[in-house]
Amino acid sequence: MARTPTTGPDIVARGLARNRLGVPSVVFFGVAGAAPLTVILGAISTIYSVVGNTAVPLVYFVAALILSVFTVGFVAMSRHIVNSGAFYSYISHGLGRVTGVSAAFVALPAYAAMQIGLLGLFGVVASGILAEFGVKASWFVCALVGWFLVAVLGMLWVDMSGKVLAVLLTAEITIVLIYDAVMIANPGEGKVAFESLAPQQLLSTEVVAMLVLAIAGFVGFEATVVLSEEAKDPKRTIARATHWAVLLPGLLCGVSAWAMSVGAGPGRIVQAAQDQKTNLVFNLVGAHVPEVLVSIGYVLFLTSVFAAMLAFHAAVARYQFALGRERVLPRPWGYAHPRTGAPLLGSITQSVLAVGVLVVYFVTKTDPELYLFAWGTVVGGLGVLILMWGASAAVIAFFLRHRRRENVWRAQIAPLLAFLLLSVVLAATVIGLGDLLQVGPESPFRWIFPTAYAIFALFGLGWGVIMRGLRPMDYAGIGRGAEGRIVADIPVQRAAHSTALSANVAHHA
Repeated sequence: MARTPTTGPDIVARGLARNRLGVPSVVFFGVAGAAPLTVILGAISTIYSVVGNTAVPLVYFVAALILSVFTVGFVAMSRHIVNSGAFYSYISHGLGRVTGVSAAFVALPAYAAMQIGLLGLFGVVASGILAEFGVKASWFVCALVGWFLVAVLGMLWVDMSGKVLAVLLTAEITIVLIYDAVMIANPGEGKVAFESLAPQQLLSTEVVAMLVLAIAGFVGFEATVVLSEEAKDPKRTIARATHWAVLLPGLLCGVSAWAMSVGAGPGRIVQAAQDQKTNLVFNLVGAHVPEVLVSIGYVLFLTSVFAAMLAFHAAVARYQFALGRERVLPRPWGYAHPRTGAPLLGSITQSVLAVGVLVVYFVTKTDPELYLFAWGTVVGGLGVLILMWGASAAVIAFFLRHRRRENVWRAQIAPLLAFLLLSVVLAATVIGLGDLLQVGPESPFRWIFPTAYAIFALFGLGWGVIMRGLRPMDYAGIGRGAEGRIVADIPVQRAAHSTALSANVAHHA
């Protein structure tokens, strides 16, 4: 009996939910990962305070420009490769399957660290808000509530998480715009000043360090590509969403940093940030708005952190799904929930790991704000920066082999510029990691985390080589997604499943 024609190998029994997300939903995931309100209240105030330079608004605009250049090639790849493995998949197509597996073993701890680190901040902020209402709750209990909500949403339909993020991000962006307008309308030195936007400030020696901190605040925008298999018309949806996920946080953070300098006054902003820290914005607007608007801001600060937690949970769970589907991880990680299409074991694994880390921090009475949030996000951001750097190289290599698929700007010039710029930022991050972690010059933590990533990468390289030698059929599917091909391939009808599999293996070997 003739068998039903198929367009590719049956790699998984169940896949992620298809056609669930449009451009707005994917944008919300990307912007949520960047957590603009958290960056504005925390990171921008910290940069003003620690670096002592007023060029912060310009630095955020420059960071957005660098990442916009990176997204040109990144998005070009998304039109040809649809895979929830994102960086792992792109690097495997551009630099080879073994290198792709190495990237996967960098991605897993990086995204896990980002998500778990945010749980620490969520617990601290929630505990503080409850204390204002006379309710005493430890950071650990509050973090567990956030963890539970994320764990549940991570197992449900992805568009449900998208709707939650839409509500939270809309409220977050609205309050940011209100605060910016209030600060600009009430300048601290009697007039609206533009000194913090003066281009010559970019010539200062502190700019590179500031740029590292600013780019770290954007980490999460690339999560748009992780959702490519669940998007409607992924070739167009992901491209548009990724550009917006860079531009929106970039504009919000740059304008807000300038508004803060106006509200405090360019000559006073550094001292004000050092004195008031994360309360700086609230203090600047508090005298000019009803108290309820300040209270809403504190609540939205908490929901901003929650939105970022949810976005990173979705990202790491889908990375694990992609790796399980392609047998880099054990087979069970490649199954999705039969009803919701959520990555089943990937979501559970991240939730179990997260609660385990929370328990350790609680039992050892370790400061969750510094050693969980600050360290987790810095270390996770380093891993994502490594992946972005590798992805830029992969884009160049991929389009050298597929010259006719994109124009010269998207395929060669922009990726090369991004690679060079990210090389500088990555080197500066590794060199200055101790300062970002706020440890002394002799602290082993200056080199432990980069070394750990190197070990993960080497382990991935070794595992890729083992797969190539012992499991060639699985090796052939690395980075190739559910259909074992890139979307630019011309689909052809194949008469038998076995024929389809051998054709795809031959094509990608």
